[in-house]
Amino acid sequence: MKSVIKVFTLEFTGETKKPSLIFIYSGEFAEKVIRNLINDPSFCKSCGIYCDSCKYNVYSFVQDIRAAMQLPSPAELPAFIDNPEKYMPRKIPKADLCIASGLHKDLLLELPAYLHKNGVNGLIVPIENSSEVPSGLRRQVEERCMEIQIESAFPKPFCSLEADEKDKPLISRFVNSFNVGKPELDISTETRGKHDVIGSAVVRRSAPCGSTWYVAKKILGTRIERSILYDVIAKAHHSYPCTATMNVDPELKEPILHIGGYIIRETVEKALEKHRKSV
Repeated sequence: MKSVIKVFTLEFTGETKKPSLIFIYSGEFAEKVIRNLINDPSFCKSCGIYCDSCKYNVYSFVQDIRAAMQLPSPAELPAFIDNPEKYMPRKIPKADLCIASGLHKDLLLELPAYLHKNGVNGLIVPIENSSEVPSGLRRQVEERCMEIQIESAFPKPFCSLEADEKDKPLISRFVNSFNVGKPELDISTETRGKHDVIGSAVVRRSAPCGSTWYVAKKILGTRIERSILYDVIAKAHHSYPCTATMNVDPELKEPILHIGGYIIRETVEKALEKHRKSV
């Protein structure tokens, strides 16, 4: 039996209204997330000539992204900014949620007030490198969001973001309706000769950067022995590539890239365990 990668159809009901998004960013990571969300056909080239367009024409959220505004990189700005509002976009469209990445620290600190003024009710700041958003700055931004009742999340890395319906309903809507955040897979196995291998992988929720699709494809036909499977997962995760830093994070005591690797490894393990219980 030939291994296949299955895809899912996104279905929405009135109960899960997609929040509208804006991106305020500097650097390449946010662009990677944007291109995954709009499902840009020229974006994912990880499989090279073996691409079978596993994810294209399956989804696109281009209509839900109201704007993507790139600000100057921190290296192009003064070390300390006295009037950060001067560097913020003059005008932004109405939106529910902002995703901010790669911003100068003073601009990030100004962002909650700026969003509140413009009617944005949620802020997600993915942390792929703790030097960009140190723990002290994160706490300051989080406190400012709480003071003006803006939902906030600081996932480290972005693929660790989970829904929290009780405390963060808006951000939970983002996770559940865009099907991005902490990855989720459905996996089935089949027997080939003397070995059980992964026969199909269904992407239910992808990492925001889109790497889950690539990992799902690369594990097809892989023997389910842990050492073999973990090696394939790690190589796929690195080669997509994961763009999180390899520098050791002061809080996690691990490189954030390693945390991302552990997350997708756990996702595959959970999917296998679910499959074992169903047969």
